[in-house]
Amino acid sequence: MIPHQPLSSPHQHGSAALDRVMIAVSIALIPAFITHFTLFGWGIITNLLITIPAALGSEALALWLRRRPILPTLADNSALVTALLLALILPPLSPWWLLVTGAVAAILFAKQIYGGLGYNPFNPAMVGFVVLLISFPIEMTSWQAPLVNSDHPLTIIAALNWVLFGELPPGILFDSMTMATPLDHLKTELSLHHTISEVRTDGTIFGVVAGASWEWINLAILAGGLWLLQQRVIRWHVPVALLGTLALISTLFYLINPEIYADPLFHLGGGGAVLGAFFIATDPVSGATSPKGRLIFGAGAGLLIYLIRVWGGFPDGVAFAVLLMNMAAPTIDHYTQPRVAGHQRGEMHR
Repeated sequence: MIPHQPLSSPHQHGSAALDRVMIAVSIALIPAFITHFTLFGWGIITNLLITIPAALGSEALALWLRRRPILPTLADNSALVTALLLALILPPLSPWWLLVTGAVAAILFAKQIYGGLGYNPFNPAMVGFVVLLISFPIEMTSWQAPLVNSDHPLTIIAALNWVLFGELPPGILFDSMTMATPLDHLKTELSLHHTISEVRTDGTIFGVVAGASWEWINLAILAGGLWLLQQRVIRWHVPVALLGTLALISTLFYLINPEIYADPLFHLGGGGAVLGAFFIATDPVSGATSPKGRLIFGAGAGLLIYLIRVWGGFPDGVAFAVLLMNMAAPTIDHYTQPRVAGHQRGEMHR
């Protein structure tokens, strides 16, 4: 089997095409950040203030140690996109050391250690997230409650004091500001043998479809993803295959028993499925590259997300699903490359 090689341009460092792709992805995430700030407050801003310099600094340090040009590589904005994704997928108001650890793991251990952009077999942001989830499970489950459910919204100064120094205004406990995500809450309640009908009586958590406030953020992410499709920055194969597979299998089990299996709208609108479909699984370096391969890659990720959510040990599963499919991407590409005219299928790989 031939090694999984990245495409040439636009994945070359410093190319104008790569700059435009990364800038477009950054722009597409703006609606999600605005919505997140509106619904949750300053936590997303403090995440950004730390993940961006941590990711760029890690990239610069690695390039300096490798004696590679620093500014041209930083200018491709790939480290910036990794920082933006980490800021969005990590709990708001995460302590500074957690954010820095995630950024360092993403840039150094998932990207630069393999030779930089174009050679990394795994999605850097997902590696950073999984490292934190396995190493610091308590901090990674301390999700800030939406402002509508919070009695003590923090100012930017108070938020920075908590993130940098672990100090909150008098009379405020951090536990009083946090709550389980809808996916986490549902998984816990089902493990206690409660039915979905019983769990859904709490409308403050589940909202209309997939979680109060969280579903609106996912709609903003969907808007950004559709804009990327319209701009032809990404192709439709992975998002359609991932979300379609997740919808199909969740519908099947929901029809079998709606009291223990959540409906497809909950799985599509909750957690990181939409973000994974449009912004993570579409990574051209760590994913499959052929049209048929992208369909298989997306379908596999959608299937794994459901399996991990329902029967695995984690409430969401997007990160693990993407990383597992990253491992399969070279094999998928090997068997799905279109036949070149004048050659038998597989002849070019002998």
